[in-house]
Formats: sequence, C-alpha cells, structure tokens
Amino acid sequence: MSLNKRPDLNEKTVDRLLGIKSRDRKAHVMGILNVTPDSFYDGGRYDSLESAFRQALQMEKDGADIIDIGGESSRPGSNPVSIEEECSRVLPVLKRIRQRTKIPISIDTTKAEVARRAIDNGADLINDISALRFDKQMCKVISEARVPVILMHMRGTPENMQQNTQYDDLYENVVTFLQTQIDYAEKNGINGDKIIIDPGIGFGKSTEGNLSLLANLDRLASFGKAIAVGCSRKSFIGNLLGCSPDERLLGSLAALAQSAFKGADIVRVHDVEQCVKFLTVFEAIGKESFHS
Repeated sequence: MSLNKRPDLNEKTVDRLLGIKSRDRKAHVMGILNVTPDSFYDGGRYDSLESAFRQALQMEKDGADIIDIGGESSRPGSNPVSIEEECSRVLPVLKRIRQRTKIPISIDTTKAEVARRAIDNGADLINDISALRFDKQMCKVISEARVPVILMHMRGTPENMQQNTQYDDLYENVVTFLQTQIDYAEKNGINGDKIIIDPGIGFGKSTEGNLSLLANLDRLASFGKAIAVGCSRKSFIGNLLGCSPDERLLGSLAALAQSAFKGADIVRVHDVEQCVKFLTVFEAIGKESFHS
C-alpha cells in the first residue's frame, strides 16, 4: 500500500461520519473541554456546569467543528477515576450542551459504561486513548450504537506512559499497534469505516519521538482512515521552547501547521478561535499552490 496516498478516502470523511456541514477547511477543529480538576493545562477552569457550558458555546462560536468532553485527566502520572465520578463530571455538561446545539460532541473516555451513558445522552463520537484496551466492553457499546471511535496509540497507561519512551522503531511500533487495534475493533463488530486513528502525540513518546511522528504523519495515510492529532500545549513544545503550558500557543500553532500540512483530518486544540483563524489562512494559501 502506498505510504503517500490515502486509498479510497473521501476528503469529507469526517463530515460524513459526524454529520458536519461541509466546510472549506479540510482539518476539522476539535475543541478540548476538560471538566476535570487536574488536567495539565486547563484543569479546574471548567469543572463547574456553568463554566463548562459557557466554554462549549464559546468554542462553537469560535468555529469548532467538534467539542471533545473529558472527565478524566490523561496527563503523565495521572490516576484513573471511578465510572460514577467520571459520569458525574461529563453527563450534566453533555446534556446541557446537547439541548442547546447540534454540534457533534465527542466523549474522551476509556470506560464502556461512561461511553454508553454518554451516547444515550447524545454523544456522537467516542475518543478512546486506550484504543479499546482498557475496557473489553467498549467494542460492544460502540458497535451497537454505530458511532465513530478514535483509536490512539499509547504505550502503557497515563500513569506510567512516560517511564519508557524509547523504541527500536517508533513509527513501526505505532503502525503495528494501530493495525492490531483496528483488526480487534472490526472483529468485535465495529465498522471499519467508523474508525479514526491517532498517533498519540505526547503519550509515551520523547520530544524527539513526537517530532518524528509529526514529520512523518502523512505515512499513516496507508491505513485509509481519517487521522486525528492532538499537539495543543503539550510538553514537547515546552521542552523545545523552555516554557510553561500557558506560554505554548505559538508552538502549538507551529505543530498545528505541520499536522494540517501532513494530512490531519481532526486537530484537537485548546485555543479554538486562534486555531480556526490560523487554519483558514494556512489552508487558503495551500489551495493556491502551483502543481507541476
């Protein structure tokens, strides 16, 4: 299979999967809404129902194509929370947003029961950073609901993923992992057309590893799947610039440019307004490129 051309993938795959009204931008902006007290950048900012609801509406106004609600931190070293705790964080926010808007809503969870309740309350997409590894019931929930799922590469768990970031061949490890989880998903009833892949920037990788994955992101086109990427304000940017998460917007935009240039279909971001404006200009220029 060619590593440079995505076979049989319509450019509007994400629009079709999530019922998004077609936009000029190819890269769809997924706004991050963490309703957690301990996420690495925005922990505690939106952990009340009112603040989370206002932020969701603001992200929609700023041009987000998808809102991704997370109720459990996945920062390095974080510990899992119970099903009931996670549901108590995400479901009230989801319900209120769903009543107000038709924007596609993603739930960032590794727990089947959280996913099931979220789907019952209007969630359109499951974003599983474990790629179905942490809860064996997740396939059943997703296949029965017929919703799309994002499968992400991660070595280990958020608690221990940064303890070993060395690979003999990082790209090959990512490809093998994703293919294994795609096969597992399909064997357990998930339609292959509803699978989105994510290389897992910042999840069990060194700074150099993250840079290498971004530089070679287009090689993942060989899967024939939509590609999601999340680089926003992550530690590899801080390592390069020597700055805190609050000071990483410019570095995040640089990573966003590379992601879009290399074919990302979904970009997961904290700063929706800035990223939408950036992508609007970036992709407009790209459309005017001369072809030899």
